Amino acid sequence: MTVATVPRDVRAARWLALLVPAALLGGAYVSQYGFGLYPCEMCWWQRYPHMAAIVLALLSFFWRPVRPLVAVAAVAIAISGLIGAFHAGVEYHWWQGFTACTAERTTGGGDPLAAILDSPLIRCDTAQWTLMGISLAGFNFILSGLGAIAILALLGRRGAGPEGAGAGS
Repeated sequence: MTVATVPRDVRAARWLALLVPAALLGGAYVSQYGFGLYPCEMCWWQRYPHMAAIVLALLSFFWRPVRPLVAVAAVAIAISGLIGAFHAGVEYHWWQGFTACTAERTTGGGDPLAAILDSPLIRCDTAQWTLMGISLAGFNFILSGLGAIAILALLGRRGAGPEGAGAGS
């Protein structure tokens, strides 16, 4: 099946389904490894749906039908955004979270007890960084929500023109 058999809107949705979670995960890893903002447990919860969305989006480049794979990727992105909204609410003390804090996972040899005691304790109810009062969890909610809406809107449009709404879409 050639690229031309997939409608333009579906191709755009597929790329968004790949790039939105990749950019958000990339930002999370840059903030973690580049700026020392270690993730709390709820931060990790937000990453898992993005990882699933990337896998689904990549599969949509090789498997047919494309629309269901991209739609499920959009749902995964939306789920990450909803977890981000919940996490932001915990950070702003609008409600209580499921956990109070978690420690960074450690690897390698040496004394396991010393590694645990030397690990930074990261609280889920405290934002480590904000911009204009919005935490990273809040930005995940906003960007994931907008991304998921855009993907689903593109998938909802039926292509017109030479590419049509091909059977393989």
